[in-house]
Amino acid sequence: MTSVDQSKDTPEASPLFDSRDFRNALGNFGTGVTVITTIDQEFRPYGVTVSSFNSVSLDPPLILWSQVRSAPSHQAFVEAPVFVVNILAESQKDLSNHFAKPSEDKFKGIAHHLSPQGIPILDGTLGHFVCAKEREVDGGDHLIFIGRVLSYSYNTSEHAAPLFFWKGKYHSAADHVT
Repeated sequence: MTSVDQSKDTPEASPLFDSRDFRNALGNFGTGVTVITTIDQEFRPYGVTVSSFNSVSLDPPLILWSQVRSAPSHQAFVEAPVFVVNILAESQKDLSNHFAKPSEDKFKGIAHHLSPQGIPILDGTLGHFVCAKEREVDGGDHLIFIGRVLSYSYNTSEHAAPLFFWKGKYHSAADHVT
């Protein structure tokens, strides 16, 4: 087991972690994979692959996700009042990779429909949450978005399985069921 302790006597001190090693340590926590979508003020669609998604509250219904501030789509998400969280199915690895890379028109050839607010909802996902941005929270090199869930839909099939990301690789839940 690898162990790193760079704590200081004062909580204000900023430890200088090896960022690659720290990322490897974080990779031990497996996550689902989502694509967050929105539109800008000129109705251009944006989408980004995100694994930093989590529930916050049931009452009111709140979720959160974070995005690195240097992402090409960051300003669009900062300015957007509404976004959609699309939960990817185990068969959607290619969709995850597609939205993880910069491109001029990320939605060209991608099956989707629009929410009542005009935000792209990806077809074939395990579910989605249409959210109004509640607030943003500083998270160092990331910005944390907290959204109030306006509506949602999900796949009720017992055979539907999520795309799973662990230790830098995609997995399916079936890979780890005994």
